[in-house]
Amino acid sequence: MTKHFAIFQASADDGDVLGEIHAESWKAAYIGFFAPEFFAEAVRQRRTQWHDRLAKGEDTVMFAALEERPLALSFFGSSPARPDRAQIFSFFGHPAGWGTGIASALMAATLRKLREDGFSRVHLWTLRDTPRSRRFYAKNGFTESGAVRGYDFGDGNLIDQVEYEFIVTSTGTTPR
Repeated sequence: MTKHFAIFQASADDGDVLGEIHAESWKAAYIGFFAPEFFAEAVRQRRTQWHDRLAKGEDTVMFAALEERPLALSFFGSSPARPDRAQIFSFFGHPAGWGTGIASALMAATLRKLREDGFSRVHLWTLRDTPRSRRFYAKNGFTESGAVRGYDFGDGNLIDQVEYEFIVTSTGTTPR
């Protein structure tokens, strides 16, 4: 049976949809990284933050649905640190979509959109100790740049992130 993925550019009305994907992904992937009280508040914030982000309209937010159920999100735009590149700020998949291919379909659409927007390079940061996300990025042609940074999610503790890069060509996409 062929799976049907639909890709959408998010509108101001999609905050709840994106919040559900983001919060459920965090609950499944990040629970061991934070104290319980901080983690509960962080999940709550991820459930509600998308309304404001969409209202600003500063960057691009896309999401993918499987059989009409939204299960993956991508948030990207110009890199604040590297003006010649794009940055994927957030890329999350709801656990109900893990293993379906929906995240790869959304990543392909994200990279096509970046190419259409004139970007030739893209980078992102992911937690060092999340093997699932690191395998996903590698499977989709991203390579580690070698850069590592400590990132504070708001609890005062630095968590190591690794940077991944990708070269977007005019005829398609190729690994860095």
